[in-house]
Amino acid sequence: MSTVDVHSTMRYEVHEPTSFAFSVTAARTDHQFVTAEEIVITPDVAASNVPFGSGTHQLLRFDAEPGELEITYRASVSLEGDDARATDLDEVDFGQIPGPVLPYLNPSRYCESDLFIDLASRLFGDLDRGHGRVQAVADWVEDNLVYEPGVTDGSSGTSDVLQQRAGVCRDFAHVSISLCRALGIPARYVSGYGVGVEPQDFHGFFEAYLGDDWYLFDPTGMSPINGLARIGFGRDAADTPFATFVGEAELLDKTVSVELDGDAGDEPDATSTA
Repeated sequence: MSTVDVHSTMRYEVHEPTSFAFSVTAARTDHQFVTAEEIVITPDVAASNVPFGSGTHQLLRFDAEPGELEITYRASVSLEGDDARATDLDEVDFGQIPGPVLPYLNPSRYCESDLFIDLASRLFGDLDRGHGRVQAVADWVEDNLVYEPGVTDGSSGTSDVLQQRAGVCRDFAHVSISLCRALGIPARYVSGYGVGVEPQDFHGFFEAYLGDDWYLFDPTGMSPINGLARIGFGRDAADTPFATFVGEAELLDKTVSVELDGDAGDEPDATSTA
């Protein structure tokens, strides 16, 4: 078990009446528990946390009038993973993959997995199936991409990232997801908070479906698995934006801090936090 303390603040200049939806609230799952939480919005407005998608993903929604707006979120998140031996986690044959998991085999906006079947087979086709092969994908991405902010943008997909061999956390996750799907392994994008991310910001990583559960991987190699707190998940980053608004507003400043608190213990072979 480990506890992650997270803090994020975003400051906007709102130019006209604007409706916001923020995805910054730590998810509630069978293995992730929010033990303390505070949301402060200045100026004070009527806000609500509403479920999005499967219900573990919460959106902070409210309307704001013109002027300066600040949103601060603080939480302590307890991670109690369903630990398993990595060697015991096998890939699931297509005919046995549950219906709700099947969409995470398909290409998506930023994960054009159908274009990388030959590459994935050439790099990983001869490896033993299971957790080790997914870890090999994540390790390959970490070894072959340079973490470089500013070289990609919101339109960059796996093809773009592999061409320039550089990107940020969301790009590392998208490449990993594309290669996993090309191998027939369901994989999905996860937004959240990560200990050790540099420069510190909201983090993007991924999960692969192995055995009968989802297991976390961070292909940037910056955050330990027991230092990742989930916010939400989706096919790719298009499903998990940290901020969405309709109206006119300008982001003035954003700060994020994440710390591992308490007894982290030794990192297990594999941890499900779904």
